[in-house]
This record gives sequence, C-alpha cells and structure tokens, in this order.
Amino acid sequence: MCASEKLAGGRLTIDRDAIAANWSLLKGLLKPGTACAATIKADAYGTGTTSTAQRLWAAGCTTFFVALPEEGALVRSALPDATVYVLGGLFSGAATDLAAGNLIPVLNCIAEVQEWADFCKGENRAFPAALQLNTGMNRLGMDPDEFADVMAQKDLTGSFDIALLMTHLACGSDPEAPLNRQQLNTFIAATQPFDHLPRSMANSAGVFLGPDYHFDLARPGISLYGGKALDTAANVMNPVAMVEARVMQLRHVPKGQTIGYGGAETVTRDSKVALVAAGYADGLHRRAGSSDDRPGGFGVIGNHKVPLIGRVSMDMIALDVTDVPDDAVARGSFVEMLGPNVAASDLAAYAETIDYEYLTGLGRRYYRRYAALPAPQER
Repeated sequence: MCASEKLAGGRLTIDRDAIAANWSLLKGLLKPGTACAATIKADAYGTGTTSTAQRLWAAGCTTFFVALPEEGALVRSALPDATVYVLGGLFSGAATDLAAGNLIPVLNCIAEVQEWADFCKGENRAFPAALQLNTGMNRLGMDPDEFADVMAQKDLTGSFDIALLMTHLACGSDPEAPLNRQQLNTFIAATQPFDHLPRSMANSAGVFLGPDYHFDLARPGISLYGGKALDTAANVMNPVAMVEARVMQLRHVPKGQTIGYGGAETVTRDSKVALVAAGYADGLHRRAGSSDDRPGGFGVIGNHKVPLIGRVSMDMIALDVTDVPDDAVARGSFVEMLGPNVAASDLAAYAETIDYEYLTGLGRRYYRRYAALPAPQER
C-alpha cells in the first residue's frame, strides 16, 4: 500500500469503530446464550486483519474464523488469547504447525479427522478441532452418514477435543429459499445426539434468519464490514470503508465523441469529464463501466452523483461531471467511489458481482488510513 497520500491515486479510509458497532449490533440480534464470533478472512474483507481483530477484541469478541493458517497466524500474533478457527481445514502435513500456532482446524473430511487424530495420539495430547457437516451446500464438510461414522469411532474422536460442530448455509441471503430449512433440519438431525457439544450454523445471513439458526455460536462475516446479508431486505449495517480517487485531469468532450477504450460510450451532449486515478487494478471492476447500451456505476463528489462513462481501465476511469459546479471539482479533487454515499452492494450490482468481491478485491495502491467515516450526503 502507498505510504504517502500525496503520491497515491486514491485513499482508503477504514472505520474500525464502525466494524465494532456492526459486531455489537449483530450480537444484539442473537438469542440469549448464543456467542458472536467474527469471520476475518481475506485480510478481514480488505480492512486489515490485525487491526480489525484488535478492535473487535476490544469490543468483546474473543472467537475468530479465518480461511487459511497464515491468516490465523496473523490473528494469533495480534491476540495471543483469542480462539482462532481455520475454515480451510487441515492441510496435509500441517498438524504440527497448527498446534504450535494454537490454531483450531475445521476438519472437513474423514482423511483430515484421521490425520488430526493420529497427530494428537502421537503427541499424547487432545488438541481441539471443529467438525463441519455438509448439509446441502456441497462444498467442504462431511455428509451426515460420514459424520455419523466418524462420531461412532471413539478411537478417532476420543483422541482430540471436539470444540465445535458446524455447517454453512448455501442460500441464507434469500430468507424464502427452501434449502435453508432443509439444511437446518439436516443439521439438527445429525447433531442432536451430540447436542452437549457447541454448534454453529449462522453466518451473517443466518443471524437475520432468526433464533432457529443461531445455536451456540454465530460467525458473521460480510455484515461486519457493512455488506448486505439479505437480498430482500434493507441493509441496516454501518458502512466501514470509503474509497476516494483523485481527479487527475478535467477535459471537455464535444457531443458525438467517445470516451476511452473501444469507444464504448458516445457522449450525447457537450460534456465535462473527470479522469480519475483508480481502475480495475484498484478493485473497481471492469464490468462496472458503461456503454451506449448499458449504464455503469457512479461516484459522488460533494453532494453530486457522477456517472461512470466508458470502460474502466486498469489505472483510471472517466466520470461525467458536467452537472457539477466548477468550484466543486478540480484537478486534485477526490471522488468517493465506495463508502457512505456509494454502497458496495450498489456498485457491485453494476458490475454483476457482489459486495464481498468488491471489499476483498480493493487494491494495494491506495493510501490507507483509519478514521471515522463522514455521514452520508443529502442529495
């Protein structure tokens, strides 16, 4: 990331207090007795693993989920006393490293269970692990019959500490999806004989699906970072990140001329165009560009919404600022491309993707700072 704001094409502001506030909001939605963890994989969805983990710990979060052991090691270095689960499971030959790092693998198949059991037997110590069931998503996890078989083999499960039983929702963002209830019923049926063990099902969407899905531990991700968990409801989370890109040049483009690569869009009036220093190398998806056939994304400068015009290039975009007063935009001005006035989910819709991809894909060329975000503009 760029160490100097004056040398960067844009700046990324991250509001750690807003992340903590989102965690507290989610925790408050859970049924009594359900603990709230935090999923901070992929550099805490682009907000910075260690700083985000430390702020959440200060807010009261003690349990964290990451995707990979390397991410877990970052959390452990920042929070020696935290509970850290590795969702990606047990990579072959990595048991010693996970145990040494005090990381808890989520065991997703019989081979992983066997390897972890053998390691614990060899060390004569019952290290903790979680077991994941596949209840209908068909990614990682044991099918119910495999899980039952594993649980019946006391020589396996008796050699380590089962810290958690868990599964993952496939369609939680759609509260009406029949698969949600099917997964819930499958999970209950498979784990009911072991209900003395902690259970977890709710990701961000699961928190909003209600208490049936909460069990003992929720592990929200996208909602912590201001993302939209449910497709069919308003987003109640606080925005936590703002991307502002620098205006490099203003130019006047006569009616009938095109902008950028491929001449994708023809201006229909004499236009004032701002060339802005952020592109797909900075996480602004190319698909969010516009053409004569479809609108693209937008930015905000002052209290003015300014549409993207033409293709998104690697290092820059063009914005139509014709309707912005001259005193509100100039060389060196900053345009908000994501933040309180430009929701990641809205911008993602233009790119035919999701806010997860926008947040985790923000480039490393921004000048990064930690501060409170401004309130949304009234337009």
